[in-house]
Amino acid sequence: MIAGILLLACAALLPAAKNLEVYSIDVEGGQSTLLVSPSGESLLVDTGWAGFNRRDAERIAAAAKAAGVKRIDYLVTTHYHADHVGGVPQLAEKLPIRNFVDHGPSIETSKDATVLYNAYSAFRDKGNHIQVKAGDTIPIKGLEVQVLSAAGNLIGQPLPGAGQPNPECPNFEMHQVDPSENAQSVGILVTYGEFRMIDLGDLTWNKEKDLVCPTNKVGPVDLYLVSHHGMNMSGSPQLVHALHPRVALMNNGAKKGGSPEIWQTIHDSPGLQDLWQLHFALAGAKEHNSADTVIANVDAVCEGKWIKVTAQKNGTMTLYNSRNKYEKTYTR
Repeated sequence: MIAGILLLACAALLPAAKNLEVYSIDVEGGQSTLLVSPSGESLLVDTGWAGFNRRDAERIAAAAKAAGVKRIDYLVTTHYHADHVGGVPQLAEKLPIRNFVDHGPSIETSKDATVLYNAYSAFRDKGNHIQVKAGDTIPIKGLEVQVLSAAGNLIGQPLPGAGQPNPECPNFEMHQVDPSENAQSVGILVTYGEFRMIDLGDLTWNKEKDLVCPTNKVGPVDLYLVSHHGMNMSGSPQLVHALHPRVALMNNGAKKGGSPEIWQTIHDSPGLQDLWQLHFALAGAKEHNSADTVIANVDAVCEGKWIKVTAQKNGTMTLYNSRNKYEKTYTR
């Protein structure tokens, strides 16, 4: 009996099993998503804008502090547009960045694009540079982070368990070819046990198609970080329905993203339980916005509240709205 009591006492002193934590940070229509692995390592996808009195760097640093993160182990820059890479210099002054992950040189050569890329690469060259290609894995401990797209290329073969024909592909309507950095986006699939989350950056309509047509190379996900802030240059029904997300999380701004047609496509996706938003989208009015409880920022001028996702190995996830403290758990 004494031995049993001691065993229970020791078990009570053991630390609780850690989960994957994801912070979707409001950078006003750009992207910045902080992932904290159960191992304690951190991965940040994009850094938002420069300027605005260091607004985005401050918001990222605040989320990192809340998560107990003192450095960024992996910074994934999806592509070289101002709303995704602009904040690197200001963030680097606040938090050490160990590994810089990107798709390689920018394909845009305008003066502004060159200045933006050079500002990023000046900081990247002070750390460890990892240039990824489709099919690579980012070696963060405790998670499997697979690169689905990079530098305009996509994975060639279906992931394990995927590869089913997509019946919606015959109805796909091509867009004009996108010659910008958007189509070069580094897209990733994050797996933690049975939990799967996808983030394709600003990968555009035609490129997304090749991930899910004629066969679905990705398979279903639990959490879909909505492509391209919910703009109508990405997020076709063929993609969204093939991913079959249980929950979608849209990193839109008040006046950027959240287009009514994309909102409706996601809202109508079979099996979707909820669509969370970083902002109330002014273009969508009440008809094309989710309930206020699952919107982090309901006013155009806001405090930059985040949405936190806590994911367990069994696929259960809890989303938390830092504005109103509302949370909801989704089980399989």
